[in-house]
Amino acid sequence: MLPCDPASALSNEFPARVTMSVTSTMIPFTPAATIAQLNARISGTGERMMMFAHGFGCDQNMWRFVAPAFEIDFRTILFDYVGAGGSDLASYDPVKYASLDGYADDVVALARAYDMTRGVFVGHSVSAMIGLIAAKKAPELFSKLVLIGPSPCYIDDGDYIGGFTRDQINELLEFLDTNHMGWSRAMAPMIMGNADRPELGEELTNSFCRTDPEIAKQFARTTFLSDNRADLGPLDARVLILQCREDIIAPTPVGEYVRDAIPGSELVILDATGHCPNLSAPDETIAAIKAFV
Repeated sequence: MLPCDPASALSNEFPARVTMSVTSTMIPFTPAATIAQLNARISGTGERMMMFAHGFGCDQNMWRFVAPAFEIDFRTILFDYVGAGGSDLASYDPVKYASLDGYADDVVALARAYDMTRGVFVGHSVSAMIGLIAAKKAPELFSKLVLIGPSPCYIDDGDYIGGFTRDQINELLEFLDTNHMGWSRAMAPMIMGNADRPELGEELTNSFCRTDPEIAKQFARTTFLSDNRADLGPLDARVLILQCREDIIAPTPVGEYVRDAIPGSELVILDATGHCPNLSAPDETIAAIKAFV
């Protein structure tokens, strides 16, 4: 992984790559344009399709220990959200991506670009809610959803336990606004957990550091201030919720809330700890997904 070097991460490369304005270049929808915009790649030999969607501050590389296990039975689709990884940063539109609906529209467009029908969507962290919204927009695309560490709302609200108070979320966002590098170094190891395996926290730190700071700030606000509890409910797709037994970002009560709010959904508590079992416990994650699909 690349080192998280402040001088390189905050170099002049970023302003040249993205303009944070409502006049950002928009790529018209065509299958080829969408695939290029999202740096999408398809692998595998199966007849069915499975799409993997990464979480905040990450990219498709975070699935490298999981996705290959499904390439015999599925054609696997990996991609980077606009603003992440190898995506086309020039197409970033702060208005579109001010809500998770904008990201869900990209998921729908990408699935249609690959002619997916009744496929499997695997979403980590914020992508769990993005995938759920996409499935409601276009129910023909996905027959099964795998939600890893989902949270419809990160802020406590009455009897609802989101894991954070509003003041804590505001402090987190203010820290990110003032010091992207410091925030990345402080938060990534906490999010990853597994303190006995510091290389995991270092990888997530490096991933956060490579993200464009301005886009990271907006995506963080979109992620942590969203309330998608009203989007839960009956779905045409079957739903598997994977929850780590210790996760400061999505504690167990959140997974239980999602399970109770989606009729017929299944909750599996992994023995893994932290928020990223796709990196820290890939074998357990693979086994749980295979048992479901």
